Amino acid sequence: MRWRIHGERQIYDNPWLDLWLVDVEQPDGHRYEHHVIKLRHLAVTALLDEERRVLMLWRHRFVTDTWAWELPMGLIEDGETPEEAAAREAEEETGWRPKSLRPLVYAEPANGITDAEHHVFLAERSVWTGPPTEVNEAERLAWVPLSEVREMIRRREIVSGATLVGLLALLVDQAAPGS
Repeated sequence: MRWRIHGERQIYDNPWLDLWLVDVEQPDGHRYEHHVIKLRHLAVTALLDEERRVLMLWRHRFVTDTWAWELPMGLIEDGETPEEAAAREAEEETGWRPKSLRPLVYAEPANGITDAEHHVFLAERSVWTGPPTEVNEAERLAWVPLSEVREMIRRREIVSGATLVGLLALLVDQAAPGS
C-alpha cells in the first residue's frame, strides 16, 4: 500500500542533514505531518587481504559515547560517485588505496525516517600509500580475521549499521560457492 505525499517543507538545514515535514496520507485516509531527515549518502569500504582479514578502525562515537570497530566510511561529496568516495575515504582513513572496488551491498538503514543510502564496496586488493591523512577518525587500525567477526558482533565490538551490513554481506559473499 502506497502512502500519498501532498507536500513537504524544510524546517532545518545544514551541511550534514536537512529536516523536513512531509504532509503524508496513509492508505486508510489518515493524514498528518511526518518528520523526514535527509542525509548525504555514505560510502563504505571493506578492504580484504589475502589472509581473509578485513581492515577495521577502532573509534569512539561521541553521540553514544561508545568505542567499536568500523569499516572505513564517509560522506559522498558533490560530483563524486559512491565508488570514488569509498576509495578516497579508505585511503584517507587507513593509508590503504584500493586497487579495484566492486559493489558489495546497498542499504537504506532507516527508510521510514531518513533517505540515507549506504553504498558498501569490497576491495580485495589494495596498496599502502602511507599513514592515514585523516587523523581524527580512529585510535588504531587492525586487520581482523573474518573468522572473528561473528563473535565480535555478539560482544558488541561492532555496532555501526553500515559496518554490520557490509561485514554480514561480506561473510555471505565469502561463504558462497565459487567465492
